[in-house]
Amino acid sequence: MTASATGTLAAIIDATDQAVTRNTANAHVVFAATAVPQGTVGSVTTARQHTLVVDEPPTLGGDDTAINPVEAYLGALLSCQVVTYRFYADKLGITIDELKLSAEGDLDVRGFFGLDETVRPGFTAVRVTVDITGPDSAERYRELTDTVDAHCPVLDLTQNPTPVTTTLRVN
Repeated sequence: MTASATGTLAAIIDATDQAVTRNTANAHVVFAATAVPQGTVGSVTTARQHTLVVDEPPTLGGDDTAINPVEAYLGALLSCQVVTYRFYADKLGITIDELKLSAEGDLDVRGFFGLDETVRPGFTAVRVTVDITGPDSAERYRELTDTVDAHCPVLDLTQNPTPVTTTLRVN
C-alpha cells in the first residue's frame, strides 16, 4: 500500500472518528440501489452513479453476459474484505506489500429452483483464502485477519441475520 493511500485512509478514519464523537448520528449511513431486468434473467443494478450488470450462465437460464448474483455476492465480500484489510492495516500499523483474496461457495440449485423445499436456496458454505505478503510477522497478519473478519460489513451480513423487509407496490 502506498504512503499516499495510507495517509488518505488515516485521514478518513480520523475525520470519521471526530464526526462520530461530535454526534453519534453521524455514524449512521443509508446505502441504496435499484435494479431492473435485462435480457432473459439478467439485471442492471444502479447505486449512486455506478451500474452493475448481473446475469446467469445458460445452465441457469441466462445469456452469460456477466457474473451471476451469487458471484456478485462473493465479489462484494472480497471487495469489502480488501477495503477492510487496508483500513485496519493502516490502523494497526501493519504493512501489506501484496494482498489477494479469493472465494468459493457451495450452492445446491434444488433450493433456488424449488425442487426440494428442505434445501436452502443460498450458499451452504463459503471459503475465503487470503494471500498476503509483507515484512510483519505471521502473528501480526493473523491479528489483522481476525480484526478484518470482526469488522467487515459484508461478512457480517452473512454471519448475522439482517432483517429484510419487502414492500410490494402494484401500479
